[in-house]
Amino acid sequence: MAVKIRLKRVGARNHPVFRVVVADGRSPRDGKFIEEIGIYHPARIKDKVSMDMERVEYWIGNGAIPSDTVKSFIRAAKREAAAAAAVTEESPATE
Repeated sequence: MAVKIRLKRVGARNHPVFRVVVADGRSPRDGKFIEEIGIYHPARIKDKVSMDMERVEYWIGNGAIPSDTVKSFIRAAKREAAAAAAVTEESPATE
């Protein structure tokens, strides 16, 4: 069974919203899935994507293959986490 991390459309017509799901590669786009691990709102200006990165790492560690779009979301989330960590390291500690 080839497990994939991909998008599932759940929004209304002309108002798309997608869920980031872990699914069997043979199931249809909007069909059965194993686990929902995030959500994507393309119409928003900020905070378009929210994902449970712990579950993403778990599934990738177990052989799940992310789609190209989800792979770009993961890459961006890792960049944001690294930038946030760098900012907290640079800020002076108040005692």
